[in-house]
Amino acid sequence: MATVSRTLAGNYPVSAVTRARVTEAVEALHYVMNVHARALSGQVAGPVALVMNDITGPSLAHVAAGVEQEAAANGRLSLVCATHDDVEREDSLVRMMLEQHAAAVVLVGGAELTKAYTRRMTGYAQALDAVGSRLVLVGRPPLPPGVPATVVEYDNRSGAFQAATHLLAAGHRRILFLGGTQINTAVQRRAGFLDALRAHGVPFEEELEISGPYTRASGFLRTRDALRDGLEFTAVLAGTDMVAVGAIAALHEADLRVPDDVSIVGFDDVPFASDLTPALTTVRVPYEELGRVAVRLALEKQEHLSNDDYVVLSTQLMVRRSTRSLLDS
Repeated sequence: MATVSRTLAGNYPVSAVTRARVTEAVEALHYVMNVHARALSGQVAGPVALVMNDITGPSLAHVAAGVEQEAAANGRLSLVCATHDDVEREDSLVRMMLEQHAAAVVLVGGAELTKAYTRRMTGYAQALDAVGSRLVLVGRPPLPPGVPATVVEYDNRSGAFQAATHLLAAGHRRILFLGGTQINTAVQRRAGFLDALRAHGVPFEEELEISGPYTRASGFLRTRDALRDGLEFTAVLAGTDMVAVGAIAALHEADLRVPDDVSIVGFDDVPFASDLTPALTTVRVPYEELGRVAVRLALEKQEHLSNDDYVVLSTQLMVRRSTRSLLDS
């Protein structure tokens, strides 16, 4: 066993004959080294763990792609886990990553900023820091100063401001705002929408704000109900592209054309947004870059090469064909 170990590790001189015999045996037996044992001995770099609520969402899938790319570039394995909105499962996954000696645990997705959230995230951060790992929060609320965690966000507020300003500058005054729940990303997008209304001197009308989950079904139902209730609007600002897709379906069901009758703007710029008919005007979020930056900062922190604990990436309005100007009418 010792001879085989020395040969495979390459850290001890063995004869050419012995090396050939060991290599032949390894190939014949399809032998695979025990990665966990090597990790415990410090011979292999720890993996990067990505923990998210749902791995099927188009936006989060691109975060996962960025994490995998950056991890692979640094010779690390990636582990992808889903919590399905279960706090207990999230707890057990973080504990499991501690046992796996993960170099970093990246938690992705919006969350409601509560005392319970802060307490739980602080516990994760301190436990991971104690074993030389790093907690990275992507698109989640930041933690109090002094907590050993890295936060990577994107500028939701500015993105929503750009989206609303695009509609307001085109003459739209009655904009149906399909916002989200009390998660941090939705709160920031609502703030950006309100900023734009104030900047253009347009009063906020409560009846034009309908909150709900960031899903296609919710976008459809909220828009359909608004139309059935006789709510008048010339544009829709959807909290996500999936909500926008649902809203478009409801508008089509009511024989309303986009953008001739109603303009619509989304948020995310998921891959199919430009393939819709008409192509969707939306706010582009650099999801893959979020994943890459999260891993890069965590590994640099582990090697004491970076002092960055809080990074905000910019968003960009992508103007396509789902909006039109009322000023040209």
